[in-house]
Amino acid sequence: MSLTLLGFLTVLVLTYVVPGPDFAVVLRNATRSTKAGYLASAGVLSGLCVHITAAALGLSALLAQSAVAFMVVKVIGAGYLVFLGVQALWASRHKTVTEAPAEPARTSRLAFVQGFLSNVSNPKAVLFFVSLMPQFIDRTAPLLPQTLLLGLLTLGFGVVWWPLLVSVANRIRGVFARPRVRRVLDRVTGVVFIGLGVRLLRTPIAAAT
Repeated sequence: MSLTLLGFLTVLVLTYVVPGPDFAVVLRNATRSTKAGYLASAGVLSGLCVHITAAALGLSALLAQSAVAFMVVKVIGAGYLVFLGVQALWASRHKTVTEAPAEPARTSRLAFVQGFLSNVSNPKAVLFFVSLMPQFIDRTAPLLPQTLLLGLLTLGFGVVWWPLLVSVANRIRGVFARPRVRRVLDRVTGVVFIGLGVRLLRTPIAAAT
């Protein structure tokens, strides 16, 4: 079991480190303010809690086995990422947005919502719990405790990883606060978001069956 657990942790670390939609959402918010970065992280972790609960209850497996349901989730997730991309590109054209004023409460709440929707609407997160995680579960032992354990490990790593990313972004936020750099960052993240959305939309449905 120790080798199996070590293998899962290795895959988990690689999954977190490789940039994806959650990474882009947290990083973009973190370069605006530390509070926004932490709230975006909390949103991602909240979405992860939804996936863990669904996996434990078997709902993720049902969703992954339904081509129609998977397609709906995929389109919603891809559409949301494209929306964020367009929003970032639009922000890059407005200096008042890129100067990073004090964060109002509404903007802070929006950071949480962005993080939550980015994670919970990502069908690849479903595939992680349905297709990848079961490979590290001993089917001769009770499944629920193992599912919860691996799910909590996934959540626990995120509790450490996302604040670390926010902390690093906070140290270099002065650079990102410059209008010209802010515009470039918004344009780059906008293109990245749209690219991730298109890539997500091209995720084969067959991969979920």
